[in-house]
Amino acid sequence: MDADNTAFDTAEPIQGERTLDPVSRVSEVLFGLIMALTFTCTLSVAESGREEIRTLLAAAISCNIAWGLVDAVMYLINALASRGRDLVIVQEVRAAVSAERGRGIIREAMSPILASALTDRDFERIRQAVTAPRDVAASPRLNREDWAGALAVFLLVVLSTFPVVIPFIVFRNVPLAMRTSNAIAVALLCVGGFVLARHAGLRPWRTALAMVALGITLVAVTIALGG
Repeated sequence: MDADNTAFDTAEPIQGERTLDPVSRVSEVLFGLIMALTFTCTLSVAESGREEIRTLLAAAISCNIAWGLVDAVMYLINALASRGRDLVIVQEVRAAVSAERGRGIIREAMSPILASALTDRDFERIRQAVTAPRDVAASPRLNREDWAGALAVFLLVVLSTFPVVIPFIVFRNVPLAMRTSNAIAVALLCVGGFVLARHAGLRPWRTALAMVALGITLVAVTIALGG
């Protein structure tokens, strides 16, 4: 929770707030890749003709558009629910019967690692800022950052389809297209792993390889389950 006035305005974004954090971006790209790969990896190299490939690629793109829309809507719902929870916390702190109880509510709302780094004096400063006489929105509302985030989610899911399907459009040789598509998918998974490692302080190469393994496993499981 931030003591700045903007923390209580649930309709306006906090200055400098990111539309999507690196973990969310990697997650959406991974989701889109897996959805596309569940189509391309079921192609029969020996039997697939151009008509079958066109039908499959159209299905892959349509599927990712649909799931991108679903994911974007769920992003908005989550943003609204999260902002509503923040309002509830503010109201609970203001209604606390004692300063100690107010500090406890703030402490419980924080992640354990962040909370452990703060002292009682820090929590008291936050509590005083929260209980200061300022207007608080009566209910949570979506702001422009939320809509931008939903659009980013949709585009990430949809656009992540194209790198793995374009080889099937460019190359008439199906085995070559399959190898190129898979190589692009592995490269994107590696990049996702590197981005995640930088954000989370993990080992880059180990995380990149783990991301590739995770992606392959999820594709295999999805295909096995009929996805």
